[in-house]
Amino acid sequence: MYPEEMVKPMRAELSEAGFQELYSAEAVENALAKEGTTLVVVNSVCGCAARNARPGAKMSLEGGKKPDNLVTVFAGVDKDAVDAARQHMFPFPPSSPSMALFKNGELVHMLERHHIEGRPAELIAENLKDAYNEFC
Repeated sequence: MYPEEMVKPMRAELSEAGFQELYSAEAVENALAKEGTTLVVVNSVCGCAARNARPGAKMSLEGGKKPDNLVTVFAGVDKDAVDAARQHMFPFPPSSPSMALFKNGELVHMLERHHIEGRPAELIAENLKDAYNEFC
């Protein structure tokens, strides 16, 4: 587990952009039970989360369609919440960072770490925007 002081600014980067932080399995279940579309970002302390994932997620919300609900869980910190979110991302293997778009609780789009690592934030944002245009 990472110390809270270390992850606080990493959490804030998404929460200040409108993402609700989920800390428990129950909170994840409640979020995914909502009608409409929900983007789940599995946040991480790794460099690709800082350079690519978080900026890409935020850029994806600029203009056009966007999900009804924005939530985030933090790998290496909020174990129960991350485990619950990953159960809904099956059959994709656990990876962080990652992003999943759900529609009425059903997984409809997934970005795994290998889709994020080494790719510019702008490309990640475009990938998400394409998914929003299709499902939101």
